[in-house]
Amino acid sequence: MSQAARALAYAFESGALALPTTGGRAFFLRAEVIPLKELDAEQSFRPEHLRLTQRGWSVVPRLDGDAHEPGWELGLVLLTKHKEENFANIARGWSLLAPGGRLVCAGANDDGAASLEKHVGKAFGLADKISKFHCRVFWLDKGERVPPDYWRGLAKLQPVGAGPWLSQPGIFSWDHVDDGSALLAQYLPDDIAGTVADFGCGWGYLSRHLLDHCPGVARLDMIDAEHRATEAARANVPDPRASAHWLDLITEAPPTRYDAIVCNPPFHAGRAAEPALGQGFIVAAARALKPGGHFYMVANRGLPYEPLLKEHFASFETLTDNNKFRVSRAIR
Repeated sequence: MSQAARALAYAFESGALALPTTGGRAFFLRAEVIPLKELDAEQSFRPEHLRLTQRGWSVVPRLDGDAHEPGWELGLVLLTKHKEENFANIARGWSLLAPGGRLVCAGANDDGAASLEKHVGKAFGLADKISKFHCRVFWLDKGERVPPDYWRGLAKLQPVGAGPWLSQPGIFSWDHVDDGSALLAQYLPDDIAGTVADFGCGWGYLSRHLLDHCPGVARLDMIDAEHRATEAARANVPDPRASAHWLDLITEAPPTRYDAIVCNPPFHAGRAAEPALGQGFIVAAARALKPGGHFYMVANRGLPYEPLLKEHFASFETLTDNNKFRVSRAIR
């Protein structure tokens, strides 16, 4: 349980907040396992979604407000370190509430919760707040004041810059093409063919590059652990050869085996670099490739991935190294 989730649970245990007692329902956005009952949970990050399911929670990747008119009496939102994602989730949470309902937000001080509390107080006015476990918990009651238009716009797919892309907060590099993916695209050959996958597809930049430049691709699986990413990838890559899959590649098997895999692996957990995530993607790619299959990967050059490539592949080589990113090709 994160510190923010602990602080949120404490707010109820201490009596500062109370769950509905007359049959009313409560929802929980960016849900984690906490010692509260009867919550309709939304969690779009696959590993946490699976953890909630295993603990017996009712959880979906995205709550549908239309199915619960006139709305929930209470809403909980766990804040992340991404300001725009928090704005979007608060706006969505407000829209899911019944008139007069209460929205409770909890976040870590180190992730900017104090600044967000000020933004929310200015937009809505706060009913109350507490501090615990180096976190802030604050809440508001749904009245006549509505979220800023900018916040509401962030809660849905929107253009990425001036390009042909759609994305949304909660996805890696949601508002621009990240430098690593752009570099990898430059070194992908146009003879990639057969059954191909994009591991950690994000909003679909590399997938669309493959289909635009590699006519021999017969099938492309776009796989990501963030459900919001698969939504964006479907919108950005309408090619009938492509399909999006919401999977945690560290613990779940991909749909099939592949002739080639491209990957810009995630390596951030919380606030620190976590090479183990990228290492898990390398192992997953080795298992998913057919004999002789090719794996194309970009990663921050300082991460210790080369020993793992040597261990799990017949051969590998560096295609480019610009002192920030390294692009590698490995053969199974």
